[in-house]
Amino acid sequence: MLESERLSGGALNASIANEIGKLVADFTGRGATKSRAFVQADIVVCVLEDGATKAERNLVAAGKSDLVRLQRDALQNAMGPLLVSAVERLTGRTVRTFLSGTDYDGGSSIEAFVLEPEAGGDELDGRAGRPA
Repeated sequence: MLESERLSGGALNASIANEIGKLVADFTGRGATKSRAFVQADIVVCVLEDGATKAERNLVAAGKSDLVRLQRDALQNAMGPLLVSAVERLTGRTVRTFLSGTDYDGGSSIEAFVLEPEAGGDELDGRAGRPA
């Protein structure tokens, strides 16, 4: 994708949410009913809600939410390269760090990406709130 064709703002947020939601659904067999993404400076966050499978809901009801969490963590780790690739393609930037987590019933998850600073951009140092 040419830089002049890159998405930005709400269109980029929607594209990331849709792409990550589709990748998760394809990988796990069921996607979230709600997904949204936010891009702020060098951070991309995608929140996926209501994504637990029927089997996961049954395990939670049986008091086995710890197993759901372990399985979801393993799946998210295995999906990592696919998710990183999608974010890099859509943003045109390199992902420096990928973090992923899910709640104990497997219903909601978060995918977070820290991007390399843009060339010539002023990266903010979050500890001091000043350029690094």
